[in-house]
Amino acid sequence: MLRLAVQADLNPDLPVTTIFGIPLAALLGQLLLGLINGAFYAILSLGLAIIFGLLNIINFAHGAFYMAGAFLAWMLLNYFGLGYWWALVLAPLGIGVVGIVVERTLIARLHDLDHLYGLLLTFGLALMIEGVFRNAYGSSGIPYAAPPLLTGGINLGFMFLPLYRGWVILASLAVCIGTWIVIEKTRLGAYLRAATENPSLVMSFGINVPVMVTLTYGFGVALAAFAGVLAAPIYSVNPIMGANIIIVVFAVVVIGGMGSILGAVITGFGLGLVEGVTKVFYPEAASTVVFVIMAVVLLLKPAGLFGREH
Repeated sequence: MLRLAVQADLNPDLPVTTIFGIPLAALLGQLLLGLINGAFYAILSLGLAIIFGLLNIINFAHGAFYMAGAFLAWMLLNYFGLGYWWALVLAPLGIGVVGIVVERTLIARLHDLDHLYGLLLTFGLALMIEGVFRNAYGSSGIPYAAPPLLTGGINLGFMFLPLYRGWVILASLAVCIGTWIVIEKTRLGAYLRAATENPSLVMSFGINVPVMVTLTYGFGVALAAFAGVLAAPIYSVNPIMGANIIIVVFAVVVIGGMGSILGAVITGFGLGLVEGVTKVFYPEAASTVVFVIMAVVLLLKPAGLFGREH
């Protein structure tokens, strides 16, 4: 589970406002922390939703690509001297190319088979990627410094917000909104959605559907790597960072609706906020509230909050 730390900046001489016995400053601080958590949930679940919604692939290797993106950012800095801003571009591109190779050489062979085969393949692939990095770098975390431009913070009155945390929220929102616009509001997105419904008809218009499928998988994987680069300065880069978050992200995708782009984004940020509030009122349930919500949603609306009934 994602956990962040911020420094409260309260004036002890001012009267303390409380809500249900909880200081307002503590509540607002946890809501902001939940929003930062939700930023990672949203961008990771967005990549999963794209891959499943457009390709019908349950990509269990998504967390491993997220971890690989963080490691690639660290490698670019330590082996080539390329800092954070270079990594933010090169790491998603590099991992996206790896995703394209994986789709062409492995996943493409499973398109006509049951979804279970793709899940088993990507699960095994995740274990292999994690094992490679674990053998090469061990299990302990490796620090990765935030760029100098984003060091320091802003005093919001009720808390001291590090600039980098604010950047994570803004960057995630920009990427999520931009991706949604491309898929839902452009001709390219219409081609992608049509190719999932009737690939033969789309190919009759001269559109190379297999190439579109491959590039879509590569883009979804690149989103995971982008999230990994964003996470690297906040958490230590380690081989299990993907395994620690991928289960929660899958729960987010299920709640929002498998394949729903808008559902992934809204649910990711929303569940981050719910998690933050839960940490204030009932901290013991913070690590399980997402799964409780998932169970309730599946009972009431099996297709998810924004999913379509088949």
